[in-house]
Amino acid sequence: MAYTTINKSTDYFSSDLWSGNSSTQSINVGKNFSSNGSLIWIKGRNSSGFAHRFIDSVRGKEKLLASNSTDAEFTESGDGIASYSSTGFNLQFSSQNDYNESGGNYVGWNWLAGSSPTGSSNTDGSINTTYTSANTTAGFSISKYTGTGANATVGHGLGVAPAMIIIKDLSESSYDWMIYHQSLGATKYIRLNLTNAEGTSSVWQNTAPTNQVFSVVSNSSDVNKSGNNFIAYCFAEKTGYSNFGSYTGNGSTDGTFVYTGFKPAFFMIKRTDGSGDKWRMWDNKRSPFNLVDDSLACNETSAEYDDTSVSLDFLSNGCKMKMSGGGAGNGSGETYIYMAFAEAPLVGSNNVPCTAR
Repeated sequence: MAYTTINKSTDYFSSDLWSGNSSTQSINVGKNFSSNGSLIWIKGRNSSGFAHRFIDSVRGKEKLLASNSTDAEFTESGDGIASYSSTGFNLQFSSQNDYNESGGNYVGWNWLAGSSPTGSSNTDGSINTTYTSANTTAGFSISKYTGTGANATVGHGLGVAPAMIIIKDLSESSYDWMIYHQSLGATKYIRLNLTNAEGTSSVWQNTAPTNQVFSVVSNSSDVNKSGNNFIAYCFAEKTGYSNFGSYTGNGSTDGTFVYTGFKPAFFMIKRTDGSGDKWRMWDNKRSPFNLVDDSLACNETSAEYDDTSVSLDFLSNGCKMKMSGGGAGNGSGETYIYMAFAEAPLVGSNNVPCTAR
């Protein structure tokens, strides 16, 4: 049975929904983004063509990235997020139509980082980060650094080894989103913006992250090109709150059960042993009841899928896959990695049990 000191998961992570109005509105996510670091990931749900937008406090609220693209960071001045607030963030009309267009339905996934929006330079690695905002309680940090082109280490500020790291080159549009995942190990990588299978490379110097640093190799333009700026989102596992693992599909509608140790609020998967499968995402706000069949794909701009053939159940202690085919998340004998965040722990340190849906 899982125990955690995080008794209210929404203090650190939440999924939130809103309808666009082509004007201004405040989005209440229950977290103080005006005085803390944060990552906000936004996706339009009801129309294709909406990009996935990554906005974080370390880079600044007008600096955008898209997980469905190799595009470099760009500035959307005067649009999108107008300001952070003590309860979330304030939107204004976006000329990109990816935040607040009238008639649009949106989801935002929100993570709380450190106790200041940008944090400070981390000097634990051979590369001193420009900024690192780290939340050691929730196991999440945001680090911005400049590549050296030589074998290097970068400090993450978590105090424990990250289970998953997402890195994007900010300076050029030629490079993919690179992921380290503990289930793949330090000799493998996978790309967030593509449907490719895992790759084998020394991009992490074949060295697992430590409680202080992660490693980047000299000849990888995706994570360490000399003079280019990079952003790294690092996630450590916290019992009863976050879980990063793998499972094998069984090809049945009575599918594989994935134990997380909590009732999930967010679940994202990717097949690793074959190409062509999307990064699929589900959450407890778009699908408040089982079946959980409203999914998005973070490598594409498509609208939300409302499809029982790509579905699962959120249970008190994990996920039960309900789809039968390959390409959906439960192909027979196929291997998948996942990241999951809690709605509620199975049992917290306050001894309040989590119940099933």
